[in-house]
Amino acid sequence: MNRVVIIGGGPGGYEAALVARQLGADVTVIDADGIGGSAVLTDCVPSKTLIATANVITDAASSADLGILVNGRTPDTSHFGVDLGAVNDRILGLVRHQSDDIRARLLKDGVSLVPGHGRLDDDGNVIVRRRDGQEEAFEADAVLLATGARPRELPEARPDGERILTWEQVYDLTEVPERLIVVGSGVTGAEFAGAYHALGSRVVLISSREHVLPGEDPDAARVLEDVYARRGVEVLGSSRAVSARCTDDGVEVTLTSGEVVTGSHVLMAVGSLPNTDDLGLEDAGVETDDGGFIRVDRVSRTSRRGVYAAGDCTGVLMLASVAAMQGRIAMWHALGDAVTPLELMTVSSTVFTNPEIATVGLTQRDLDEGRFRGDSVLVPLATNARAKMAEQRDGFVKLLCRRGSRIVAGAVVVSPHASELIHPLTIAVEQRLTVDELASTFTVYPSLSGSIAEAARRLHIASE
Repeated sequence: MNRVVIIGGGPGGYEAALVARQLGADVTVIDADGIGGSAVLTDCVPSKTLIATANVITDAASSADLGILVNGRTPDTSHFGVDLGAVNDRILGLVRHQSDDIRARLLKDGVSLVPGHGRLDDDGNVIVRRRDGQEEAFEADAVLLATGARPRELPEARPDGERILTWEQVYDLTEVPERLIVVGSGVTGAEFAGAYHALGSRVVLISSREHVLPGEDPDAARVLEDVYARRGVEVLGSSRAVSARCTDDGVEVTLTSGEVVTGSHVLMAVGSLPNTDDLGLEDAGVETDDGGFIRVDRVSRTSRRGVYAAGDCTGVLMLASVAAMQGRIAMWHALGDAVTPLELMTVSSTVFTNPEIATVGLTQRDLDEGRFRGDSVLVPLATNARAKMAEQRDGFVKLLCRRGSRIVAGAVVVSPHASELIHPLTIAVEQRLTVDELASTFTVYPSLSGSIAEAARRLHIASE
């Protein structure tokens, strides 16, 4: 039987373990932090649970537009609030349950779980330092490194877990921050800025770029900026934070311009660093890039034969779904099963703001800069009958197709539940469907998905 040792119990690790057991391997997962990894314990699951609570408040605040009355009166949004301690208790309970569910599945399938810190030795096997300090060696025919990443810290803004926070530390708060400064306007910063504003914080979002979400579709970013401006989120564009320090009653964040922004708390969302220290990579001959991320190919192989890597520690695309797929691919390859190399153009992703922003495939920037020849169309959500019924005006469906073949090349959805609506478009990109094939598929009326078919119909070119 093949012996597989996996270091890390996050999506890359536990999904790989399930595949390896399915293929008959003897599987051991070495985990230091808890089954589920950061995706379950400190990142995706807790943050999206917090956002779900915030979205309920946002919907309630706009209920007057639907004719809702409370005790015969129009809802007073100043009366809305949350018990943040109770919210965070629920979040942490859900996190534990999700981790326990994954652990139970692994044990049921026959995976051995070993708590401790794993590292490679010179022979490509794994040495585990258990929590009692004892070490144990595990021989392996294949090793998967899936150790994840951690929040990046600025030298002059070290988190203290009380006033200066990373996104892993916010679930210890018992009261909503009075004035929250969010440093970083990428996905994490934008999500938390919107969520805490809905929960009752006065939010200042500091963006080093001119616009928020610089890595996303520019039309989508503009929609979010407009929504945030209307709701009262303050955005400081083209501003870079250099330090944060605690004061007697809050925090001060200093910008490169010399301006000082004051608040009750600051959330640092300035990127991630890979957990690749103390893994024995150099001695084992596993190459990393200048940022410390493990170099892998499209089937998750590292530079060391028999050693694979998956997830955020590779820096390929820091999404739980990509980590899981990298882990599966690694095991399919290592254990001789049929395998398709990772194709990033078929990866869908979502920014869980309100409205959500979901994307897949080639982008508007690719089209504008000539990386492919094609056409695009944007259908505003405000024209969709289902959206009108719910007073949902912010957003759109954008579809891009290749010129000539009319194959769907990419898509952007900005709307409620965009994370769900992007799935049929991901299928279209992966299966190379044409806009006519997408347009001829029935959609429900009325539905938000109707705008997908509408966009495809607008890209039809009549036969000559």
